[in-house]
Amino acid sequence: MNRKVSVAPMMDCTDRHERYFLRLISKNTLLYTEMVVDEAINRGDKKKLLEFNIEEKPVALQLGGSSPKLLAAATKVGEDFGYDEINLNLGCPSRKVEKNKFGACLMKEPNLVADCLSEMKAVTKLPVTIKTRIGYDNVDDYENFHIFISTLKKVGIKTFIIHARKAMLGKFTPKQNLNIPPLKYDYVYKLKQDFPDDEVIINGGITSVDEIKPHLVKTDGVMIGRAAYHTPYILADIEKEIFNNENVPSRQDVIEQLIPYVKSELKKGTRLNQIMRHTLGLFHGQTGASYWKRYLSENMCVRDADVKKIDHIMDKVKFNNFDRSVGSSA
Repeated sequence: MNRKVSVAPMMDCTDRHERYFLRLISKNTLLYTEMVVDEAINRGDKKKLLEFNIEEKPVALQLGGSSPKLLAAATKVGEDFGYDEINLNLGCPSRKVEKNKFGACLMKEPNLVADCLSEMKAVTKLPVTIKTRIGYDNVDDYENFHIFISTLKKVGIKTFIIHARKAMLGKFTPKQNLNIPPLKYDYVYKLKQDFPDDEVIINGGITSVDEIKPHLVKTDGVMIGRAAYHTPYILADIEKEIFNNENVPSRQDVIEQLIPYVKSELKKGTRLNQIMRHTLGLFHGQTGASYWKRYLSENMCVRDADVKKIDHIMDKVKFNNFDRSVGSSA
């Protein structure tokens, strides 16, 4: 599994339509689902929750939960659906998530987490990984972080995705938890030094190729989040500069390739706005970007969008003469 660069799981963002869209830009970046709760998989509509387009691969399923039994069952279902990795969420700091006993609050219970991961690994041949914070509340020293990771290593976990901030449980909103606790990249670098044979992926506040490159010197990979959602064409820069792939589509090419997918999904009952909302940032920084956002917002990102608009979208793109340059996401 190539985890040199990945796109973080983001609620209400990295659904199957977003992942298909991003895959049109980048063939090498590893993509993650939104967090899916184990109980929802075991009791709900598995197809609706987990089905994805084969073109999205490689794609990892992120699970939320704290029951070894339920997580193991959800892991097996994820494997059966064809995912390439199963990831356990140990970093989400929201009150709702904490109330249901999963996410970052599980850092308080390393032995329970180890039990969960052990059961998950027992039912699958897929890589089982974790995404976690460096600490929580006032427990944010490196020694405790090291002990937590060491406990998970004992059950055979070899890939650790680290959001280099602590989580403030019940005190900050999820948005504040993405910005206010200071980034401590040195914790992640030190972890890689202490566990050189394991895979350590760094996450948090990374928004450009220029920021990615220094992290790759000290870690095994970089996970980007909001930058990939708000300025998705950053993945074109990543393809060229990190993966040495010069065969990168222009922004217009991406939209042209997206149209058949949109039409196919519309026939299945998908609403136009469910797909097109993910493309708002595609022309970020380019001439006409504000027109693109306005046109989508008024015509394609409303609940009852006119599906006929999709037939004319390339005319709108070409008429406004967007920059056709490849690899520039300024």
